[in-house]
Amino acid sequence: MKLYYKPGACSLSPHIILNESGLNYSLEKVDLATKKTEHGADFLAVNPKGQVPTLELNDGSILTEGVAIVQYLAHKVPGKHLMPGVGTPEYYHAIEWLNFISTELHKGYSPLFNSQTPEEYKKIAKDKLLKQFTYVDSVLEKQDYVLGASFNVADAYLFTVTRWADAVKLDLSGLKSLSAYMARMAARPATVAALKAEG
Repeated sequence: MKLYYKPGACSLSPHIILNESGLNYSLEKVDLATKKTEHGADFLAVNPKGQVPTLELNDGSILTEGVAIVQYLAHKVPGKHLMPGVGTPEYYHAIEWLNFISTELHKGYSPLFNSQTPEEYKKIAKDKLLKQFTYVDSVLEKQDYVLGASFNVADAYLFTVTRWADAVKLDLSGLKSLSAYMARMAARPATVAALKAEG
């Protein structure tokens, strides 16, 4: 398999899961501004959406959208327990977390990364994000990972989007359980390897 990625982008999440899975894969960096890969290929010919993450499967087909990609990878290696068993209540709680991270956290950053967003709206966006991260912190006060005692695909996604707080000057320093979680996540060998590979 091949993961098309941009350093620091949301493609870090499936990159971590690929490392956790033990599956064989290669990486290809994408310049999202020019839509060219590091080898000069037209990225839009690979993924017409023009976004990372994009996963090229072993049969040459393309899978897009991080939430779909991490579930696909988890189901390839059921023995790694990267996703709870299909049909269990825990499975649907994992889906719940993936959707919450995608819609309430990931997309919540969009106005903060847009240079044309008025400053007064950026304050509103930051306040909303802080409220959502405060909720996450309250969950992590009681358990090590979002679903309980064990790491799962939603944790890789949460780690990825939480890292963006510094870039947009969103102060999460008061959220002690979240800070401890981020340190735990950063120490996982799969995370260390992904961050090193992305530079």
